[in-house]
Amino acid sequence: KNDKKRGVLAAVCEKNSTLAKKIEKDMIYCISKTMEISACHNLKLSYESKCSRLHGHNWEVTVYCAATELNADGMVIDFKHVKELIHGRLDHGNLNELLPFNPTAENIAAWIVREVKPCYKALVKESYGNVAMATDDTFPIDQRYLI
Repeated sequence: KNDKKRGVLAAVCEKNSTLAKKIEKDMIYCISKTMEISACHNLKLSYESKCSRLHGHNWEVTVYCAATELNADGMVIDFKHVKELIHGRLDHGNLNELLPFNPTAENIAAWIVREVKPCYKALVKESYGNVAMATDDTFPIDQRYLI
């Protein structure tokens, strides 16, 4: 009787192990990290605007990352590392001095997508109702499966 139970248990464990490997192989993993960044900037524009003067925002930034395999730690990327790459470099800074481009919300979103691997999309909310998004259209995972 015990041998029969062990045989059934061994078969279940083997099936679960195979299933776990299949699930791991067939998965797409997605994460998002939202953070607030307090920073100032002034925009260089082709028209007259008060945004040409130095001013600040409490930016809300959301970074989206995905992978078909997890790293050795079982993650797409550590949330802490995403925060260090963006918040750690920009918070309480002058974006004109920290970034090598005109720091519009659109340009900042594109910079984040290029800066954070494996980021495929970034949302940058400059203020209530003003949101920019950049998406890497060459990202190797079909966008339909991403958050």
